[in-house]
Amino acid sequence: MYISPAQTYQEVQKLGRAVDRIEHKLDTVLDEQKNIRDDVADHEERLRTLERARWPLPTVAALAGVAGTATGLIALLR
Repeated sequence: MYISPAQTYQEVQKLGRAVDRIEHKLDTVLDEQKNIRDDVADHEERLRTLERARWPLPTVAALAGVAGTATGLIALLR
């Protein structure tokens, strides 16, 4: 089977266009991946902020419990 230079050229052109499409799709995927990483980083920052804001609540509750127990013991002993 004989393949002419014109046929070879056409196949190379098709291959070049296919590679261009793949590169475009890959660039799109990489851009979306960057956006996802940015979103994850933003969510992580928000979660850390919420965790830092919430930690005093159990401490305040424990201190209130200790203060209430101490007050009850003082009232009982008097």
